[in-house]
Amino acid sequence: MVRFIVFLLLLLVSHVVSSHFIVETLPGFEGKLPFTLETGYIGVGQEEKVQLFYFFIESERDPQNDPLMLWLTGGPGCSGLSTLLYEMGPLTFDYANSSGNFPKLELNSYSWTKVANIIFIDQPAGTGYSYTNTSEAYNCSDTLSVTVTYEFLRKWLMDHPEYLKNPLYVSGSSYAGFFVPLLTRKIYDGIEVGDKPQLNIKGYILGNAQTDRYIDVNGKVKYANRMALISDKIYQSAKENCNGNYIDVDPHNTLCLNDLQKVTRCLKNIKEAHILEPWCDLPFLQEAPTNVHSVFPIAGPWCRENNYIYSYVWANDKAVQKALNVREGTTLEWVRCNESMRYRGKERTESYVYDVPSAIDYHRHLTNKSCRALIYSGDHDMIVPHLSTEEWIDTLKLPIASDWEPWFIDGQVAGYKVKYLQNDYELTYATVKGAGHNAPEFKPEQCLPMLDRWCSGDPL
Repeated sequence: MVRFIVFLLLLLVSHVVSSHFIVETLPGFEGKLPFTLETGYIGVGQEEKVQLFYFFIESERDPQNDPLMLWLTGGPGCSGLSTLLYEMGPLTFDYANSSGNFPKLELNSYSWTKVANIIFIDQPAGTGYSYTNTSEAYNCSDTLSVTVTYEFLRKWLMDHPEYLKNPLYVSGSSYAGFFVPLLTRKIYDGIEVGDKPQLNIKGYILGNAQTDRYIDVNGKVKYANRMALISDKIYQSAKENCNGNYIDVDPHNTLCLNDLQKVTRCLKNIKEAHILEPWCDLPFLQEAPTNVHSVFPIAGPWCRENNYIYSYVWANDKAVQKALNVREGTTLEWVRCNESMRYRGKERTESYVYDVPSAIDYHRHLTNKSCRALIYSGDHDMIVPHLSTEEWIDTLKLPIASDWEPWFIDGQVAGYKVKYLQNDYELTYATVKGAGHNAPEFKPEQCLPMLDRWCSGDPL
């Protein structure tokens, strides 16, 4: 009977073209991998011209029953491998013991795969190891990216029907804040119209997520004042002269412009990803990172950006790509983030259209579903300040079930939380104390239990 059901599921999408491999060893890591790593491609879009690459890692606890998470990395155009290696995957770089011209890998004690099955996807085409055979197929947008990701997920589950019963959470961080609520809604809508297979969607998870292009950026001035980066005098003057609007400034409003010049001078050498970490000016990471012939460990003062050089060297190595079963000749150069898609306050780049100015209405739509949401913010992030996230959450007008209070790890305050409840919709918002943008990279020992408690339905 089980085989017959699987056969019927495969017939539903007869044009599924996928390939996957189990990776047992990787350059830089000694011995066999002590977890199950699968990599592969799934064709999506017209004539499946787009081939999306993914890394799938089984839960190290109970893969048959633990949640299934689809993780969407931000950017747009940032590789899922970056999230895997720097945030929540089971492997990370062994900075202390890497030497020579090739980095070593070690196990991450705080991997989210200890409690969940996770698919890390390179999307859209042109991201990481994903590719297409036609230049036209590289053109994408926020909404098209969500459409092809939905197709990817359905096809992946066709190819892995044993995970159809697992609780499914759409997850992501940073720019993926524009993808995750759209995709989550698309899944719920698909269930209502009878899309197959029927996905066991339970909710979504977002970290330091861009959500509204105005609110996210406008909140930086207030945040900078709260964190003593600009004085009360400068802030109050800017607030009054700019009427609280620091984005769409009247070019004739000289008082506002003068105040914002003072704000800019104060913030010029502050690292937005984590306001306490050193400012590093490393232009080669944007221009030609793979042309840097690094010798590990990297000399000089510590800088987080130096950590990212390890991934460029490792992921572009031919032996690594062979071990990951990357199709030869499809990736000329792996980069953490495809700069040709990067949002810089404009409506489009040459290959990418930013057609979702705000995702708030999608969150609002989901409040009418049987749905759980975990939204978390590193409180030292100025790319997407926690104040901005709290502002758009407030616009949802949700009843508070449990008001603002601390949550703890080993008896220490790990952050603060508030829980909202409306019928069958539940939203937990949490700050992660001391974390920057993409909180698990900065505070992994806090973020793993946060996820585990939330997925289990326990208080943070």
